Amino acid sequence: MAKHGKSYSDARGRVDATREYEPQDAVRLLKELKRSKFDETLEVHVRTGLNVRHADEQLRGTIALPHGLGKEVKVAVFAQGDKAREAEEAGADYVGGEDLAKRVQEENFTDFDVAIATPDMMPVVGRLGRVLGPQGKMPNPKVGTVTMDVRRAVEESKAGKVEYRTDRTAIVHLSVGKLSFEDNALLENYQAVMEEITRAKPSSAKGKYIQTITLTSTMGPGIKVDPTRIRNLVEETAPAA
Repeated sequence: MAKHGKSYSDARGRVDATREYEPQDAVRLLKELKRSKFDETLEVHVRTGLNVRHADEQLRGTIALPHGLGKEVKVAVFAQGDKAREAEEAGADYVGGEDLAKRVQEENFTDFDVAIATPDMMPVVGRLGRVLGPQGKMPNPKVGTVTMDVRRAVEESKAGKVEYRTDRTAIVHLSVGKLSFEDNALLENYQAVMEEITRAKPSSAKGKYIQTITLTSTMGPGIKVDPTRIRNLVEETAPAA
């Protein structure tokens, strides 16, 4: 079992493990407990009651966060001709066809956050599954990363559109911004994530859908959040007129 330092232990001691916090209180507490010198990321981990062994009970989609992630998103585009030029004009960081695929395959090059491909490039990109698949970077038409509308896909990714999916234990892990963000910005991003996950509930799901929600930061402790408290978070924290 990994050992944590004194700062982490002290922070952990200020969190009531038996309590489900209001999202606003969890965000404030994580900010108060921050001890690192870098700008930590706020993360949300949603444990669902889905049986992900069944294809119809898996979650996968994308969401555009209202305030982005607070970091530069690097985008790679597999395209040729006019679509390659379109990707470059839209601000893609890496653009190519066979050459880019060869770099990924032979050099294990994955220095990008999102991979986009035009449909005609998928026979080439399909060979990269062993490299891109485990990192969750494989282009997929279900989440809009296999498309002819390259410009839109690049611009949305650059603006903070993120992909979400359940892992093998039916948990969705997502970043919702930096701790340096204003509280309201983090809460709006969090609310957008939770509304999307709620909306995307599979029709075949049985039992309690959202079981637990945990907010944490890169170096901070996990704080359980009330799963029924999703909407109207910002309005409720606004100062009285």
